[in-house]
Amino acid sequence: MFEIIAENICKEYAELTVLRNINFKVQEGQCLAVTGPNGSGKTTLIRILSNLIRPSAGAVIYQNNGQKIKDEEKYKYIGLTGPYLELYEDLTARENLNFFAGMRRLENSSAAITELTARLGLQGREDDTVKTYSSGMKQRLKYVFALLGNPKVLFVDEPRSNLDEEGIEKITAILADFKKKGLLILATNDKDDLQLADQIVSVDG
Repeated sequence: MFEIIAENICKEYAELTVLRNINFKVQEGQCLAVTGPNGSGKTTLIRILSNLIRPSAGAVIYQNNGQKIKDEEKYKYIGLTGPYLELYEDLTARENLNFFAGMRRLENSSAAITELTARLGLQGREDDTVKTYSSGMKQRLKYVFALLGNPKVLFVDEPRSNLDEEGIEKITAILADFKKKGLLILATNDKDDLQLADQIVSVDG
C-alpha cells in the first residue's frame, strides 16, 4: 500500500507565509484535492508534495508497504503534470517522450508511448514537432509524460487547463481510472474534478 503523509507543512518566502500547518494522510485508491483562490499556494503545495521544492517546516513522508521512501528515491513513484511542465517545441512528441524516458531510465517505453498517445487522442501525430500542436494537444501530451513509467502517485495541477470538451472527457476518464489503482492528487477548484476527491485540503495563502 502506497501512501503520502504530510506533517505540519509550512512554506515561507522572505516575510510572506504561503502555507501553514498542512496535515493529511492519503493512500492509493484515494484522491486528495487541493483547493483555494488563485495565488493561495495550491501549486506551491503540489511542488512540495512532489519533492520539487522543500517546505520551510514540516515533512512529506512517502511509504510503500510500510517502508519509508528516501527523498532521492521519490521520483521513481511520481507522475506530474501542470502548467510549469515545459516541452521542447522543436522536437517531436516522440522525441520528447523518448528523452524523458531515457532520463528516467524507463524500460520498454516504446510500447507505453504508443498506448498512451493513442489513449489521449494523439495517434498519428507522434512524429510531428510539438510547436505544431494546439494548446489542448500539448496538454494531452503532458499527461502522457505524467503517466509514462506507471507511477504510484499522479499529481495534476489544474486538470482541465487548455482542454476542449473532448479533451476534458478523455482526461476525466483517465483520472478516474488512475484512482482505482494509484494515488491521485489534484490542485483544482472545479466542482467536477472535486467529485473524485476523498479528501479536500483548502489553502488560503
